[in-house]
Amino acid sequence: MGDALGNRKWGWLAVSVILIACCAGGVAAYLSWGAPSLEAQSQPEGPESDGVSPLRVQVVRPEKGKMPRVTRQPGTVLSFDSVRLFAEVSGYIRDQVVDIGDKVKRNQTLIQLDVPELEKQRDKCAAVVTQAKARIKQAEARRKAAFAETKAADAKIIQANANCRSAKAWHAFRELQLHRTELLFASHSLEEKLVEEAKEHFEAAVENENAAKAAIKTAEAEREVAGAKVDQVDADIAAAEADVKVADAELARANVMVDFATIRAPYDGYITQRSKLPGDFVKAGTEGASEPLLTVERTDKMRIVVQIPDRDVPYCDPGDEAKIEIDALRNEKFPPAKVARIARSEDSQTKLMRVEIDVPNPDGKLRQGMFGWVTIVLDRSPEQMSIPSSCLVGKARDGSATVYVLRDGVARLVPIKYGEDNGHLVAVNSGLSFKDQVISRGPPGLHEDTAVEIEK
Repeated sequence: MGDALGNRKWGWLAVSVILIACCAGGVAAYLSWGAPSLEAQSQPEGPESDGVSPLRVQVVRPEKGKMPRVTRQPGTVLSFDSVRLFAEVSGYIRDQVVDIGDKVKRNQTLIQLDVPELEKQRDKCAAVVTQAKARIKQAEARRKAAFAETKAADAKIIQANANCRSAKAWHAFRELQLHRTELLFASHSLEEKLVEEAKEHFEAAVENENAAKAAIKTAEAEREVAGAKVDQVDADIAAAEADVKVADAELARANVMVDFATIRAPYDGYITQRSKLPGDFVKAGTEGASEPLLTVERTDKMRIVVQIPDRDVPYCDPGDEAKIEIDALRNEKFPPAKVARIARSEDSQTKLMRVEIDVPNPDGKLRQGMFGWVTIVLDRSPEQMSIPSSCLVGKARDGSATVYVLRDGVARLVPIKYGEDNGHLVAVNSGLSFKDQVISRGPPGLHEDTAVEIEK
């Protein structure tokens, strides 16, 4: 009986010990698993609050001297030449042999206007020219007659001088005869009657000489008149020739005005605009016409126009290399080009400078108004910042991209502007400094605010 009571006491004691142990285990499990610890309660929120270990990454710092300085800007395709054709004279469209999209050749007739009034004016000017030339011929005929009169007058002068010399000789003979007759009369060898006759002959010789001298003066006067006639006719000829020049000028002007009725292509190209149709009345450009009849664009060579910002202006020069990408022709590879010309002045409003690049367009794929991107190599100096191309997380065609930068133990996504990318290095125009630690190869799971540490 006593042994049974003792065994029962020890059994209840064992059960009690087991129960106490179970309770103690439950309390310990609750404290370790169910209740948050003080350390956990005091842990600050952050990238490692979830207990995940930081990602190990490789970083690089931007360098200089390994990439040229470039600028990447939007570009617009323009025709190398473009002309808006207006009419120089008013009239009706008689013929229009081209339409929008037609290819034309230099000096090809595009539009023919009907201008009957100008054509009549041209015919009148041509008649005036003929009339003026006829006046020249008439004046030349009068000049020949006047010149003949001068020759006749010269002959009369010669004859008058000869007559005068003969009269002088006859005068001298009669004077000598009179003197001899007077001497013979003084010696009573002749009668007085003979002396009187000798005097009469002498006086007649004197008058004959005077008449010869007067004839010389008359012939000389006639010569002067004939010479004046020649001068007058020469003046008439000069005036007639001037009239011909005036008439020719008027005719040339009339021809030009009539020629303006024919509108021709200034160079090889395409018709890109048309505003009138055959039969329409056309006003001359000088009379207030505001809309061109046709627009012709030269397309065998095109201009790519780029506006570069102020920071790149000092580095841009004619001859700089340029890479062209046209948005509508993404699969088209354009050969390297060069800057053809620069404005050398910034726009006062936009602070941008115009740059033009000439591009051959033999197949006509480039069209007026197309849009694209142009990368210009401005300078190959060692000042250009660059990073490995593998650092780029996102990359857009407009020159913007993103990279991860290690800051305060976490990854930060930073936007940048990039330039030339040769597949190994990419030029950075803005967004980074040389002190930044750029993550070069991000492991899977890397995102904004991810805790990271540098791989040793």
